[in-house]
Amino acid sequence: MVVSSGQKRHVAARRAVLAVALLGCLASGPLLAQDSTAPAEMLAPVNVTVTGSRIRGIDVETAQPVFTMDRAAIRATGLTSLGDIVARMPSAGTPEVTPQDTLSSSNDAGGRYVNLRNLGAVRTLVLVNGRRWTTSLGGLTDLSTIPVSIVERIEVLKDGASSLYGSDAIGGVVNIITTDRFEGASADVLYGVNGKGDGAQKNGTFTWGRSTERSSVILGASYEDGDTLDDAKRSLTSTAYGPRHPLDGYNMGPYGGVVDPNAPGTAYVVNRGAGGVGNTADLANYHLYDPNSIADKYNTQRDMSFRAGSKLRNLFATGRYNLTDDITLRGMANYGVRDTRSQASGYPLQSATGRADGLYIDPANAYNPFPGESTSFFRRTVELPRMDWAKSKVFHADVGAEGTFEWINHAWNWDVTYAYSEDRASRTTSGNINLVNARKALGPTTTINGQLACANAEDRADGCVPWNILAGPGGTPDAVWNYVASTTTAHETTRTNDVMANLTGGLVDLPAGTLKVAGGLEHRSEDGRYVPDAADSAGLTTQLASDPTRGGYDVNEAYLEFDIPLLNDLPFARELAVNASSRYSHYSAFGGRTNNKYSFRWKPLDDLLLRGTYAQGFRAPTVADLYAGSSESFESFLDPCDSAFGASATDAAVRSRCAAAGVPANYRQVDQSGAQISSNTGGQNPSAFRTGANPRLKPESSITRTAGLVYSPMYLDGMDITLDYYKVDIHDVITPILAGDILNFCYVRNDPTYCGRFTRAADGRITSLDESLVNLGSLRTEGYDLGLHYRFPQTRFGEFALLSDSTYLKDYTQRSSASAEPRQLAGYMNGVQGLYRVRSNLSLDWSWRRFGATWTVRYYSGLKDSCWSSTEECNEPDTLNVISGVTGVSRKGGVAFNDAQFRWMTPWDGSIRVGINNVFARKGPLYYNVSSAGGGSPPYNPAFDIDRYFYIGYQQRF
Repeated sequence: MVVSSGQKRHVAARRAVLAVALLGCLASGPLLAQDSTAPAEMLAPVNVTVTGSRIRGIDVETAQPVFTMDRAAIRATGLTSLGDIVARMPSAGTPEVTPQDTLSSSNDAGGRYVNLRNLGAVRTLVLVNGRRWTTSLGGLTDLSTIPVSIVERIEVLKDGASSLYGSDAIGGVVNIITTDRFEGASADVLYGVNGKGDGAQKNGTFTWGRSTERSSVILGASYEDGDTLDDAKRSLTSTAYGPRHPLDGYNMGPYGGVVDPNAPGTAYVVNRGAGGVGNTADLANYHLYDPNSIADKYNTQRDMSFRAGSKLRNLFATGRYNLTDDITLRGMANYGVRDTRSQASGYPLQSATGRADGLYIDPANAYNPFPGESTSFFRRTVELPRMDWAKSKVFHADVGAEGTFEWINHAWNWDVTYAYSEDRASRTTSGNINLVNARKALGPTTTINGQLACANAEDRADGCVPWNILAGPGGTPDAVWNYVASTTTAHETTRTNDVMANLTGGLVDLPAGTLKVAGGLEHRSEDGRYVPDAADSAGLTTQLASDPTRGGYDVNEAYLEFDIPLLNDLPFARELAVNASSRYSHYSAFGGRTNNKYSFRWKPLDDLLLRGTYAQGFRAPTVADLYAGSSESFESFLDPCDSAFGASATDAAVRSRCAAAGVPANYRQVDQSGAQISSNTGGQNPSAFRTGANPRLKPESSITRTAGLVYSPMYLDGMDITLDYYKVDIHDVITPILAGDILNFCYVRNDPTYCGRFTRAADGRITSLDESLVNLGSLRTEGYDLGLHYRFPQTRFGEFALLSDSTYLKDYTQRSSASAEPRQLAGYMNGVQGLYRVRSNLSLDWSWRRFGATWTVRYYSGLKDSCWSSTEECNEPDTLNVISGVTGVSRKGGVAFNDAQFRWMTPWDGSIRVGINNVFARKGPLYYNVSSAGGGSPPYNPAFDIDRYFYIGYQQRF
């Protein structure tokens, strides 16, 4: 962005005035407070955390759309991860990385993240006690590193809040409030298991606390162990496309295949029988390979993890000490370790795997069925499953002081905090192939003492053993596997240093109340690095190659917030007030920007509150966005130029564009096994694509508008009704452009901006594609939230409460560029994210003496999905699928999951809870649009329950 000198002077002057005003307030307050004779109770520090405002004393839960979940509601879910708990909210979407993302090479895989308003986890700010928590290199906050046992409540601000909290608060803010006073000790254990008898969850926590009049300290520890779920266990996930198409989606087989060097395109696969395979050096023991048949292919789902197993360990400590009657010292520290393990099927090894140098059976290799020829081969190494072990060590500590004083006859609060966060992650992968050693093992052979050996003496000295790659399962000795197998480790570190100071209090008394103000300064530094294994980075293994990452930036920020009462205790104006806040942020990476927010609250009647906001927001590029090295990925997509299933099959304009690009008229897309795709789901590309950072990225910007009401009728005590409208517009969206989108933007949307991001061979195959990050177009979402909460009058049968929270998605529009046509995606399954028109939770809670029970219904409305084909699973064949550009949509129905829990408070200060989630073992519809990147196991929807889940928990207080 180019800024004129006049604009620069204006910005500089504004920053100077803001900084001087804040520093003046901070400096003058304590001096004037020395003359104060305010009573001690007014000066006593109070630990109040407010979400949505820095000013104390505002009823934020009614002034802004804030959803609160207390400890009892958290325990009623039966879940042990904060990420899973928050995901139950109707306004929460599926994050970019889910527990089913077992194919990802990212260190974020295995964590739990939160995505508000379907805008992405990177656009949801996570706070703990109002302060930023640890994030990964990619800007994701893993909620599993925060133990549930220390959480007092969760406050979710469903509104833009960059004017108060800075970057990332576009979709909203999740503020985790921890317990700050605890007396005695508590032990809590929970065991849960899926109805299939797998995926057991074991959780244990211990908390000890001591409080006095002046101090409090809490120590806690938690342990969680979640077993792996395997794809092969259930018919829903045991095949690539689910139970309706069990014979589709097979991939490269485990028995050796070769390509005739004298007849390119002709391939053979070795015969096998009860006694194994015959002589792999004799072509008579082979048969022609048909890539469109599954006879020589393999169902990789049988070896895949559906959900990664994980172990979590957390240690937590917090303390407070009243240094004086009006000054309190406080500190908090948390250390968490997450171990995640998952398995993928053996590597699909083929000659193209050898990258630029290729990987061939040497002409002088004794196992070569084409002696004297360099022979291409293909074969999946099913004996050597790929295993991932990811470890994340997260440390967060903050220390600070807070207090109160009186100035100009008003109470003021101040706080100063230093916070340090660090995330050290590593990822170890086995089951890949060392390409250097594989070339030697497939190289020329000789016979020594009657035994076949590698011909090169130096290679033999290094451990080389000839590899009969064509022999299939059981044909490779352990000595060969030990020589050609690769185990590599990558490391990642992110660090955040954050210093902040806040001041809030009353300035002057107006006729309608006190004008209040808050202000603060913050300095934050972010830096990170990613170090891939040297062999992987150099392309010496079959692991996806990636380059190192190193970078960081500094942020200086200042904000002001005013709350101005206008009318009070008047007819049709029981209260009328406005709130305005502004934050200036300067990043060393891209410069400065200012974000403002304006809101009002009006109570025309005692039981009716009207509210509204207009907020500017932004999301700064992360360290990974700016500085990450490029990396490889294998993508699944539908090529619009495919003559049978692509958009060109039905759209003459697309067909014309494909022809103009040189794509043959009868072009057919092939998957990794060489087979032509057989449905609108497309297939995985045989060649790796590249993705990477972009140091020229600029921040995303957003505008959020909300309007709503809170109605608490006086004639019906215990009833609260909230209705809120929201609309969020985001511009300059930072995103990797996935293969399917790039191709659709080029050919279907006719946006030439994207046509230079890929190359094709003469036969039409895509040979390379660039998915690097860009500021891509715009995104808009719009909808309504409705809450109905009613606590019935007490009866002799106990107390009953009815709680209902729902979200209606009116609009979700993506535009690839300023000149491109918008895509209305509301109501579609879009990758891993279901953009449901309606999501709703309904709970009935009952309590009587020592007993209690809760029944909850979670509803997801139906979605539009890709048809399997024009004639199969396609109930709207004439409707255009706006995601793929293909004519034909499969509209699928909604689903409701029911949960039940029963509780008993024992006479010996213990409590027992027993529950079932998904009581009726419902299975949601199958969605073919689900992406394997992030979702992990299509056609399963990662937001749905996979099975009935039983759990029992016991807590004992001491």
